[in-house]
Amino acid sequence: MNFLCADKACCLNAFMSSADAILSSDPPEIYRVQTKGSGPAGSLPITEDWLLNHPSGDLFGLTQNAGMGWNPAEVGRKQFLILSTQGGLRAPNGEPIALGYHTGHWEIGLLVQAAAEEFRKLQVIPFAGFCSDPCDGRTQGTPGMFDSLPYRNDAAIIFRRLARSLPLRSGVLGVATCDKGLPAMLMAVAGLRDLPCVIAPGGVTLPPVSGEDAGAVQTLGARFAHGLISLSEAADLGCRACGTPGGGCQFLGTAATAQVVSEALGLSLPHTALAPSGQPVWLDIARRSARALHQLESRGLAGRDILCDASIRNAMVVHAAFGGSTNLLLHIPAIAHAAGLRVPMVEDWISVNRRVPRLVSVLPNGPVHHPTVRVFLAGGVPEVMLHLRRLGLLETKVLTVSGKTLDEVLDWWESSERRTRFRELLREKDGVDSDDVILPPELARAKGLTSTMTFPRGNLAPEGAVVKSTAIDPSVVDADGVYRKEGPARVFVSEKAAMAAIKQGRIQAGDIVVLCGVGPMGTGMEETYQVTSALKHLPFGKQVALLTDARFSGVSTGACVGHIGPEGLAGGPIGKVLDGDIIRVVVDRNCNEGSIDLVGEGDHRFSPEEGKEILARRAMRKDLAPNPALPADTRLWAALQKVGGGTWAGCVYDVDRIVEALRRGER
Repeated sequence: MNFLCADKACCLNAFMSSADAILSSDPPEIYRVQTKGSGPAGSLPITEDWLLNHPSGDLFGLTQNAGMGWNPAEVGRKQFLILSTQGGLRAPNGEPIALGYHTGHWEIGLLVQAAAEEFRKLQVIPFAGFCSDPCDGRTQGTPGMFDSLPYRNDAAIIFRRLARSLPLRSGVLGVATCDKGLPAMLMAVAGLRDLPCVIAPGGVTLPPVSGEDAGAVQTLGARFAHGLISLSEAADLGCRACGTPGGGCQFLGTAATAQVVSEALGLSLPHTALAPSGQPVWLDIARRSARALHQLESRGLAGRDILCDASIRNAMVVHAAFGGSTNLLLHIPAIAHAAGLRVPMVEDWISVNRRVPRLVSVLPNGPVHHPTVRVFLAGGVPEVMLHLRRLGLLETKVLTVSGKTLDEVLDWWESSERRTRFRELLREKDGVDSDDVILPPELARAKGLTSTMTFPRGNLAPEGAVVKSTAIDPSVVDADGVYRKEGPARVFVSEKAAMAAIKQGRIQAGDIVVLCGVGPMGTGMEETYQVTSALKHLPFGKQVALLTDARFSGVSTGACVGHIGPEGLAGGPIGKVLDGDIIRVVVDRNCNEGSIDLVGEGDHRFSPEEGKEILARRAMRKDLAPNPALPADTRLWAALQKVGGGTWAGCVYDVDRIVEALRRGER
């Protein structure tokens, strides 16, 4: 007993010592305090007329510029704002002082610095503001995912507020990389119609010399549960999946697709998407982007001169040719809405995907899983656009931030040294022919590359749904190019429950997993990559289909149908499916149409029309409810985006519709 008391006394003394160190450590230098400073030498370059006619804020801004150390004689120069999603704190040698959330924003402070130095050479003043972004990979399967898509809307607002809060800014350079940060930046600059704006994409990380990519390692838990890998293998593979410390993931997920779309919109310079982070070619992009922005301003060109309805259509075409992430079905409409342009609807997506061939062989779609850096070396966006122009699928008279039309840009690219040298580098470094990464249309057709997306409807998705049909395993597609599946529903109302069933072996080949109540109102429309990736990497996974009112990671593959509308919690029929119901899934990859229907109960079979009537009579599932951990912030986002048009309108805040709804409520 005395021994225990002595232990307690020691602990108490240690605690008191620690508390004293927190309250005050008393190093001598803390008492060397100044109460006045001499201030900057020199004077502000103002005139009598300027002083009489400018608001006090302009004068205070010049004072602040000088106070922060800028040469007072130069503080009246034009101002350009660099906005970024920079995260973490790096030492000058690259070592972490404080980690960021992900590699995608870890190094982009270097891009900001390179752009700022270029602005100084151009004799203008660079300003820098930041709004860091979350990581969808880090939040997979956690409550953090409930904030992912809502963050995009909030960050776009913050970026625009930061731009407007620098009253004398002459233009905005956006620097961003990843899944939500780059779409937010694109939405922000789209809304700054009266300013010249340029986007510098944050690039990609490299794959490891040996090992797995950052998408595959997210399946280590499921594979370990099924005895497919050992603990030591999982620890090793997980450690070295990121071959380099900066850039978006190595696959054509949402981050990489957003970079591609930024360039396709004309908001980024040609051949800037998917550059390898941290390398000279990547830093050069920041410098040239700064020069481009300065040139746009000097020519009197603004965002409204670049971003137009034709730009949006071009972005949709390029998205389809790349086989991009389904998340861009949320982001491209949101960009169009922010710019005050026509918002593309599901019929527009169907039309584009029927007309446009997929030309890029890349992770995760295949057929060869090339990392994204190889797509950059093979020519990236301008190389794909060359093929699309020859097919007559692009509107090439649009202006780009290069100051040239798309036609002029593609003419330059076709005969450029840059194109030749980088394609040669791909062969020298990796022994890969560029035409095996970005395929000419004839070769793509011969290798069986199909159109990117299909949009099923049916009695379970009356408003529509989407599947990246090009990524369905060819071995489960019938000879006529149609995927057909009929099987029993295994219903879950949380991703956690679905993952537990997969790990415990309760999902079998032939099942149709239904994950409902996880759309905007249930989880903030979480990304369900845990489930899709687990199915992809399990031996029987290709024999399982997944239906959900949530969304997918850009790296998801397989027969995964998402964005099902209406969502379960909004009264959608997906919220009425019962365990054991017989569901039929049809995905026609030839005409980009399909259906998902309830067609049976137990041994009884019926037509989709009868299934519709049965669903109409059913009550909603009793276990369907918003996730109890859903933050109030996300509940507000879900309510506002629903009024704004919901998922198929891009989950946007349509202010006019929201205000009108509030007025109706007041009446």
